Amino acid sequence: MKIKAQIGMVMNLDKCIGCHTCSVTCKNTWTNRPGAEYMYFNNVETKPGIGYPKRWEDQDHYKGGWELDNKGELKLKSGSKTKRLINLFYNPYQPTIDDYYEPWNYDYEKLTNSEERKHQPVARAKSAITGDFMDLEWGPNWEDDLAGGHITGLRDPNVEQMEESIKTEFEEVFMMYLPRICEHCINAPCVSSCPSGAMYKRDEDGIVLVDQNACRAWRHCVTSCPYKKVYFNWKTNKAEKCTMCYPRIENGQPTICSETCVGRIRYIGVMLYDADRVLEAASVEDEDKLYEEQLKIFLDPNDPEVIKQAKKDGIHDDWIEAAQKSPIYRMI
Repeated sequence: MKIKAQIGMVMNLDKCIGCHTCSVTCKNTWTNRPGAEYMYFNNVETKPGIGYPKRWEDQDHYKGGWELDNKGELKLKSGSKTKRLINLFYNPYQPTIDDYYEPWNYDYEKLTNSEERKHQPVARAKSAITGDFMDLEWGPNWEDDLAGGHITGLRDPNVEQMEESIKTEFEEVFMMYLPRICEHCINAPCVSSCPSGAMYKRDEDGIVLVDQNACRAWRHCVTSCPYKKVYFNWKTNKAEKCTMCYPRIENGQPTICSETCVGRIRYIGVMLYDADRVLEAASVEDEDKLYEEQLKIFLDPNDPEVIKQAKKDGIHDDWIEAAQKSPIYRMI
């Protein structure tokens, strides 16, 4: 048994009101700069819907995450090292800017500098990338509260598997908000797929980050992430992603999305897990049992044997105490 610590977050979806406060504060903190206009490390989607980027759950198209090969061994869905090498300069499985949305600003100078006239001036949308005027066709929260859901909702990969009679009546049946951030996976496919080793998982707390100096813009991390929460900055030519607000975590503060959440739906804490059982849990053939197997790798922080082994594996007493006080273990 090899015990490691992982910073985790549980979201109570019953309390989410879909206000996007978390998205706004996260963006103002982390991606409010050139090249990152289209990035939302945190976004809130209305389900059913195709989400952001479009149909991000369709792994038959995007090839994100892991799968078992014919021998029952775990491998990246994006393919072997040879296949990824072949796709190095042309990767057909990456989302394009149209799958996210083309970011825009408004021509506010037309309003502020307009002379007195008969008709009110209009501030047209201008692309933040090209600077050209554009027609707005999509955005990160385009489907808010089932807006256009009668069209895009039916293309939700989850809804596509439902019976036709249910599809046509889904607006009368259910609607939910889904806040999304990087999962900081225990066995992160973005880390495993990066050719330059720029993606790494911190050993002390499990937070997944990008070494900006090592990144060479291969973007296999974008493809391999099943949640499409790794982005490419077209200005710096580097990959970027949710940092779990690690500077705040290191100073004993919650993530900015958690602190500003209106519904108080987010709970942060330390989890202890058995690293030796990760491969076994991820290699289960029946996908319906993956969640159950994942729960088995999480350890009781109050168990004397777990505490003893954790200290032996270099986990400090204050981290063990934090895991014992954390609401995360009890909530899952």
